Amino acid sequence: MTESEFLDLADATLSTIEAVLEKTCDETDLDVECSRSGNVLEVECISDGSKIIINSQAPMKEMWVAARSGGFHYRYDGQRWLNTRDGSELYAALSEIVSKQGGVQVSLQP
Repeated sequence: MTESEFLDLADATLSTIEAVLEKTCDETDLDVECSRSGNVLEVECISDGSKIIINSQAPMKEMWVAARSGGFHYRYDGQRWLNTRDGSELYAALSEIVSKQGGVQVSLQP
């Protein structure tokens, strides 16, 4: 994957995550605020003020997630973003992270 292809994919991924979170807020009791600046998406959980940061790392061709539960790196395998350590999938992991920090059980599968 070229850097340009990665940047397009990363941008689309961040846009999808933001859209899914906004839709989830509309349909459930989840209360988060998303703000995006370039390759960084910041998700603030209103209930406790905690944040989840999702950003792309072009040199590594990875998506990085920082949350209360830790920092995670995801690499695209041609179909999905997979955790470089345990093989978990990005959207499944974000579902768990947002559920814990947001206090509402949610599924963020696009």
